[in-house]
Amino acid sequence: MALPNVALIAGPTASGKSALALDLAHATGGTIINADSAQVYRDLSILTARPSREEEMQAPHRLFGHVDGADTGYSAARWAAEATREIEASVAAGSLPILVGGTGLYMRSLLDGIAPVPEIDPAIRTEVRAMPVAEAHAALSREDPVAAARLNPADTTRVARALEVVRATGRALHAWQAHKEGGIGDRIALSAVILLPDRDWLNARIDRRFGEMLDEGLDEAAALLARADLPTDAPIRRAIGVPEAAALLDGRMTRTEAEAAGALATRRYAKRQYTWFRHQPGPDWTVISETQPDVRRNIIETLLRR
Repeated sequence: MALPNVALIAGPTASGKSALALDLAHATGGTIINADSAQVYRDLSILTARPSREEEMQAPHRLFGHVDGADTGYSAARWAAEATREIEASVAAGSLPILVGGTGLYMRSLLDGIAPVPEIDPAIRTEVRAMPVAEAHAALSREDPVAAARLNPADTTRVARALEVVRATGRALHAWQAHKEGGIGDRIALSAVILLPDRDWLNARIDRRFGEMLDEGLDEAAALLARADLPTDAPIRRAIGVPEAAALLDGRMTRTEAEAAGALATRRYAKRQYTWFRHQPGPDWTVISETQPDVRRNIIETLLRR
C-alpha cells in the first residue's frame, strides 16, 4: 500500500511558515497541524504569533492553543502522540496533513521516536526543580558528567531534566536516548520544506514584528501573569515576550527597552533555529532561501507534485 502523504513546513520564527502553510492548505484542502512549542498554549496568542481567528477559519487548524498555561508537564512526547493522532485523522478524512512550526525537537520526536524514559517520581522532580541552576549543574557533574559537559551550565530546563532522570532511573539520559521508540518517519511519505531566508531580511522582519506583538499582546501577558495558579516554573513564563512584558508591566523596563530586549531574544532564538535546521534536513528535504511570492507558489507546486 502507498504510504500516506504528509507535508512539513519548517524554519525559524518570522520566516513565513504560517502563510505558506495556509497557501498549501488552500491549494489542497489540507489540515494545518502546529509544530511550535509556544503556540500550543491557550493563554498566549499574539505573543506567540499564533494564526489569527480569520486564518483559522480558512482551513482546519489543529494543536494550536489547546494546552493550559499552568500545565508544566507538556512535552515533546505528548505533542508527538497528539500529532500522530491528528495526522491519522486528517488522512482518514482525505485531507493532507501539513505540519508547520519551528520546534525541531518536536519534529524529530515525531519522525524518529522518543527515548522511553520512565515517568519521573514527582518528589524527585520537585526537589530537582527547586535547586538553583548552579547547584543542579554541580550535582549533574557528579552524577552524569557526560550530560554536564554537554549542557550549558545556565540552561535551567535541560540541566534539571538530565539530573532528575539520572536520579529517578539510575541511568543517564543519553543512555535512554540511544534507543528511541514510536517514530512515524518510516510510515509516511514526507514532503518537507525548510525556509531559511536571508539573515538580514529575517532580523528586520523580527524587529518590526515584535514591536507590534508587544503592543497588541500586553493585555494577554498581563492576564497570564495575574493567574494565581500559574507555577513559577511554568514553561510559558519563559516564552519570548513574556519576561519582557512582565518587566514592562512592573516598571523594570521602559516600552523602548522591552521592545529592544524582546527583539534581541527573538533574533537569538531565530539564530539557533537557523543553525539547527541548516544541519538537520533529510536527503529529500527542500531548503528555500528566497522570499518572493512567485517562489512561494513554486514551493506549493513542488509539494503538490510529490
